[in-house]
Amino acid sequence: MVLPFDDTYFMKKALQEAEAAFEKGEVPVGAVIVIQDRIIARAHNLTEQLNDVTAHAEMQAITAAANFLGGKYLKGCTLYVTLEPCQMCAGALYWSQIAKIVYAAKDVDRGCSAMGTKLHPKTEIMGGVLENEAADLLKRFFIQRRNLN
Repeated sequence: MVLPFDDTYFMKKALQEAEAAFEKGEVPVGAVIVIQDRIIARAHNLTEQLNDVTAHAEMQAITAAANFLGGKYLKGCTLYVTLEPCQMCAGALYWSQIAKIVYAAKDVDRGCSAMGTKLHPKTEIMGGVLENEAADLLKRFFIQRRNLN
């Protein structure tokens, strides 16, 4: 039996956000934050649009979720993100005390595991959900970008 709200379902929502970033010329990373099978935050990269290196999808989602919940801690929440969080985002996720991080594609160069970044001791992390779809979107973006320059 397939549950209607599983990791694949929510990662597809994050991929929709990544597609929105792609359409805006942003690196196509999308994120959603979920609590009790309910999406409370949706976000994608906005670094170009906002001219802000900290405007990663995860950072935008953390802020939106904290505003929704009315507090800075994201205990009981799960982040679904299309690319493994970087060191900066992992640090913010550490302080948010998020319960779980599920990512699609691994960032072998700048991902939090490659950088040795610590997560909160109670945070669970899992990768590889819809990995190929997320990686393909990133590849398409960078091929397109190279062809424009």
